[in-house]
Amino acid sequence: MRPMPPIALLAGGLATRMQPATLTIPKSMLEIAGEPFIAHQLRLFRREGVERVVLCLGYLGEQVEAFVTDGGNYGLEAAYSYDGDVLLGTGGALRRALPLIGEEFLVTYGDSYLDIPFRRVVDAFRAASTSGLMTVFHNAGRWDTSNIEFADGRIVDYSKTPTRRMTYIDFGLTMLSASALTTFAEGEAFDLAVVYRRLVSEGRMAGLEVDRRFYEIGSPAGRAETETYLRQQMAMR
Repeated sequence: MRPMPPIALLAGGLATRMQPATLTIPKSMLEIAGEPFIAHQLRLFRREGVERVVLCLGYLGEQVEAFVTDGGNYGLEAAYSYDGDVLLGTGGALRRALPLIGEEFLVTYGDSYLDIPFRRVVDAFRAASTSGLMTVFHNAGRWDTSNIEFADGRIVDYSKTPTRRMTYIDFGLTMLSASALTTFAEGEAFDLAVVYRRLVSEGRMAGLEVDRRFYEIGSPAGRAETETYLRQQMAMR
């Protein structure tokens, strides 16, 4: 069995929706179920077989690095990529981190807890022979705005401007090849959604439906739901 690829964790944003809590600490360091949220994420990554995480940081990122250090406390190897003086957006941050990540990698967000089998995502990506694979969830507007039209096992449309036919949502775990980003200049600021739209329009983004809902701490309501879920999971161990 081929080894698991590294995972890039996009955690450099300003987290304005979570202010004032995030005025002095980054969102990844918000306390959830008794400890910084990122601790829960790192344990999930290790449980799913990931051995290397590259943290893409910006706003107050030094606090994250001081907490995670080399990743050894979580059985991981941790590396760091910083935006610099200007925030690069999710796409620009990932483009800057490519030398640390390699030719293929998983991508997720610093405010997401995605309790699914990662190996299934990796295997589906490698079998599809595409530049990207996005996990999708039949959301139907329940937990956030649905932004994907998904039919017959493929992503038909992806947009930040949803249509009536969009009943699925980007679940938050994607696998990409480096070639999906190398057409952008390093240091250029752009959103990862630009990359995703391009891949979908060119037929280079595969889709994989998952059947578990996502959890996130990007909103007060999401933070409360994630707190409840993680405490339930901890009680079951």
